[in-house]
Amino acid sequence: MSKDYTPMYQELGMDIEKHNELLAALGEIYPEFFLKQENRPKAMEYFDYVMSEIHGKRIEEILEKKKEGKPLVGTFCIFVPEEIVVGADGVCYGLCGGAEFSIADAERDLPRNICPLIKSAYGFKVQKTCPYTQASDFIYGETSCEAKKKTWEILNELHPTHVMHIPQMKREKEKELWKSEVYDFKKHIESIIGKELTFEELKKGIEIINKKREAMQRLDKLRGMYPDVVPISGKDGLLINQISFYDDPERFTQKVNELCDELEERIKKCVSVVKKDTPRIMVIGTPMAPPNWKLHHIVETTGGVIINEEACIGHRYYKDNIETQGAETIDDLMNNMLDRYMKIDCACFTPNDDRIDKIIKMYKERKADGIIYYSLSFCHTYNVESKRVIDRLQAENIPVLRIESDYSMEDMGQIKTRVEAFLESISFKKNVKFKGF
Repeated sequence: MSKDYTPMYQELGMDIEKHNELLAALGEIYPEFFLKQENRPKAMEYFDYVMSEIHGKRIEEILEKKKEGKPLVGTFCIFVPEEIVVGADGVCYGLCGGAEFSIADAERDLPRNICPLIKSAYGFKVQKTCPYTQASDFIYGETSCEAKKKTWEILNELHPTHVMHIPQMKREKEKELWKSEVYDFKKHIESIIGKELTFEELKKGIEIINKKREAMQRLDKLRGMYPDVVPISGKDGLLINQISFYDDPERFTQKVNELCDELEERIKKCVSVVKKDTPRIMVIGTPMAPPNWKLHHIVETTGGVIINEEACIGHRYYKDNIETQGAETIDDLMNNMLDRYMKIDCACFTPNDDRIDKIIKMYKERKADGIIYYSLSFCHTYNVESKRVIDRLQAENIPVLRIESDYSMEDMGQIKTRVEAFLESISFKKNVKFKGF
C-alpha cells in the first residue's frame, strides 16, 4: 500500500496485528497468481493498483462519504438494490468473505458444516479484520439460504444487520412480497440521508449502475465470443468481476471500458493469452469472493482457459439492466427495478429452469469446450441444483466436471489432477493434442 493506514484502522476499531497477518498472506498469493502471468493487457495495471489499495485508499474514500452523512451499506448478495444507495450518494459494497483466514474464529460460534463464505464473512467481523465491515453503517443480509438467514441473527449482535426477504418463487404473490421489501429498503436509506429520494436522484443511481453493467457485458463478450482469440485470462476476468463490488462505480466503468478498448485492439491483431486450441472453459455455480482464485489458477496453469463465470460474482450480476426509458415517476423506476431483480436466476429459486436454459445458450454462443460446475462445500442450494443442471448438460453432450471445494489449499493437488484429466478428454474429443501447462 502507498502509505501506513494504521491510524485509520485504529479509528475503525480493527485488530491491527491480526489484520497485518491477513495482508501479509494476501501479499504472497497475489503476485504468484496474477503478476506472473505473461502477456497481460496493460490496462490491468489499474486493477492491480486497486487490489494493492483495497484495504487502504478505497477505505479512505468511503470514509469521506461517511463524514458527509452518506450511507455505507455492506452486503453479501446481488439482490440488494445498490441503485438506491448510489442514488442517495452513498456507497454499497461487498464484504470480505472469500478467505480461510477468518474461519477458525467463526467456528467458535457457527457450525463447521455450513458454507465457507458465510463462516469467512462472519469470522472477519469477529476478528475485526475487514475494514469494509467495520466502516459500514449497517449490513444488509438476505434469505437466499437457511444458513445465511440464521447467521444474520447472530451477526446482528456484533454489527447492525438488516435482512431482506428474498422470494423463492417467481409468482405474482412473490413479486408483491419483493416489492414491499425493496420499498422498505428505500425508506431505510432515505432515513439515513434525512429526506426522500427525488426522481432525478433515483434515476441517476440507476444510470450509474446500468453503465457499470454495460461495461461488464462488453468485457464478457470480448472474453468469450471470439473462438480464435482469448485477449485476457480468466483469472484477470474474475478479478475484475470481484473488484466491481468494491470500486467507485463511475471510475470502475471508465477503467473497464479502457480495458475493453485495448482488448478490441488485441482481437483485431489476434493477440491471445493462450495458444490456439486451448480448451475454453465456462465456470458455473457458487460465487467466488476475493481472494478465492484457486480454481481459475488451477485451470489456467493446467492447460485450459476460463472464458466466463455464470455466478453472482460474474454474469448473473451484470446480465440485466433497469429500464429508464419512458419512466416518469419514482414508482415507474421502482417497478422497472423490481422487474430487473426478478430476472436473477439464483439457485434459491424453485423451479429454476431459466438458469439451465441460459447456461446452454451461453455455452453454444461462446463455442466453449466444457463446463466446470463449481460449488462451495455445504452450499446446499447450488449443490442440489447441480443434479438437474448436469443432467441437462449431459443430454446436450456438453462435457462437464463437477468440483466441490472450500477455501483451503489442501485439495489443490486433487483438483488439479481432475482438471487435467477433464482437459485431456476435451482435447481428445477435439482431436487436438493436449498441450498441458
